[in-house]
Amino acid sequence: MRTAAGLLAALAAAERPGGGGPAPVGLCLLCGLPAAGKSTLARALRRRLPQRPGWACALLTYDELIPPEAFGPRQPGAGPPSPLPRWKRSRRDLLQCLELVLRALLAGVPLSAPAAGRPAWERLLACCRGQGLLPAGDGAGRRGTPAAAPRPLCLILDDNFYYRSMRYEVYQLARKYSLSFCQVFLECPLECCLQRNRLRSHPLPDQTIHLMATKIEMPDPEKNAWERNSLILKSLDCASEDNEQIISLLTTALENPVTQNEEDAEQKEADRVICAASAVHQADQTCRRIISQTMKDAKDKNVLPSEMKSLAEELNKLKAEFLEGLRQGNHLQHQICLQNQYSDPATSVVSSFQHEATNVVNKYVLK
Repeated sequence: MRTAAGLLAALAAAERPGGGGPAPVGLCLLCGLPAAGKSTLARALRRRLPQRPGWACALLTYDELIPPEAFGPRQPGAGPPSPLPRWKRSRRDLLQCLELVLRALLAGVPLSAPAAGRPAWERLLACCRGQGLLPAGDGAGRRGTPAAAPRPLCLILDDNFYYRSMRYEVYQLARKYSLSFCQVFLECPLECCLQRNRLRSHPLPDQTIHLMATKIEMPDPEKNAWERNSLILKSLDCASEDNEQIISLLTTALENPVTQNEEDAEQKEADRVICAASAVHQADQTCRRIISQTMKDAKDKNVLPSEMKSLAEELNKLKAEFLEGLRQGNHLQHQICLQNQYSDPATSVVSSFQHEATNVVNKYVLK
């Protein structure tokens, strides 16, 4: 099987008719609460994109590709339990199957079934063949070579994607194969979603949507560079101008595919976050030990029992202030931490806290 780099090289060699370069492929996520209007919008885009601006388009609806039983209790006799919940395993399987289809589409290599039989594979094949994305076949185990798309291809993934991590997994797939990536988030009032859901033939329990509403994470392009191609729409106000915004978003994404170079920047950001959390945690643990030893010293120096409680409160308040300062003002320390794995960005904070804690105790001892 070819590597990702080999597939990209093959794709680059497959010129679009007219010599305009390789036909771009993009992944567009439609996300939001259940009954926010995602599927209605997805079907509208599926009809419109081939007409204007003339792109090939396929719709992958997770509700149809992930079996309902994945969200139910584990059935007796279903084999050894997995460390992953069934719904997470089903999402992972679907994404892996999608990658196999993308590999075949990008380089025109034979389509091969995954090593282990998966229901997601059968469903995905049927969905892709039904929309003309893959040639008709007579079984998941058969090998066939899909024709390369002669025009830009937009794959619309319709799902709640309420956790940012769910969307980031798709972004990583786009980055791996230098595809374009964008997100359209439909923002709909909770009560409206509940009302629409109750009218469905197979409604979700109200509590499921309530719970999802408390956990859903909207795109945040300012905080996460990988979410820069995102659009947030008010579900109740969708109009023709919104369609133009979506087409503009898709165009921008297709013209600016994700590159492998972005991985370094993302890894640095991930390292920075880890470093920050580590620095604060390290300082917190050390300050706790300092407080414990300081309280013991105060007791040994005959600080009155009636004042020990006030001393503890003052020290804990001081610790909270120092840790908040470390969280808010530690950009330079983070840089030092990333440049030298042996450096300790919490050292100066702990040293200052030790000094201030000694001053606090002295107030009680020297009374």
